[in-house]
Amino acid sequence: MEPINQPPALRKQEFLSGVRDTLPLLLGALPFGLIYGAVAATSGLSFAAAIAMSAFVFAGSSQFIAIGLVAAQTPVAIIVLTTLIVNLRHMLYSATLLPYLKDLPQRWRIPLAFWLTDETFAVAVHRFQGNDSSSCKHWYQLGSSIAMYLNWQLWCFLGLVLGNRIPDAQNWGLDVAMPVTFIGMIIPFVKTLPVALCVLTAGAASLLTLALPYKLGILVSAFAGIAAGLMAQRLTRARAEAIRQ
Repeated sequence: MEPINQPPALRKQEFLSGVRDTLPLLLGALPFGLIYGAVAATSGLSFAAAIAMSAFVFAGSSQFIAIGLVAAQTPVAIIVLTTLIVNLRHMLYSATLLPYLKDLPQRWRIPLAFWLTDETFAVAVHRFQGNDSSSCKHWYQLGSSIAMYLNWQLWCFLGLVLGNRIPDAQNWGLDVAMPVTFIGMIIPFVKTLPVALCVLTAGAASLLTLALPYKLGILVSAFAGIAAGLMAQRLTRARAEAIRQ
């Protein structure tokens, strides 16, 4: 059950802290959202469909990939499979946050799950792991989530409105902001050899498979990184057991 008698001042403080700590990450979504909107405007999707994708899918990397695949007239099965693989990381995010959110009622867990993004996870997990005894940390995640959601909708909408007025948006190089943001979020979590090998393998595989059609390199890189991380983890455990014996 959600803790009762939470001081309104504490809820407000946690909410505003979540918004504040997410502000630097909003900048990374700005050019990505604009480019998504600009590309969606010329990809064959209607204005309403592109807006609905942002509002109900709310997954920047998957939206961008899906739009590119739609524009390339990629088979629907490949679009679905690719976006599914890209979004599988959210299962890991949810598993990490579950111990902190499991006692909340469904009216809290459902919207927090929908609004969970890479940026919100990055700031929320550090807040939940804090040593203080605040009972309103989920309000912190809510503040971060709403800030990211509104920010994304704004830039996607502007990208759609200005789409035809932004020539060659994909060639501007602004989309580098999102990979840089992801790298910045990943680095603090690279603390073990298996995680490091997973990241390095996925990165190397993405470069080697860049020329594959239908962005299949994303699938190959994801599986390669996961396989490398699991293998390294098993070898590390086996070595530790051998030393104990």
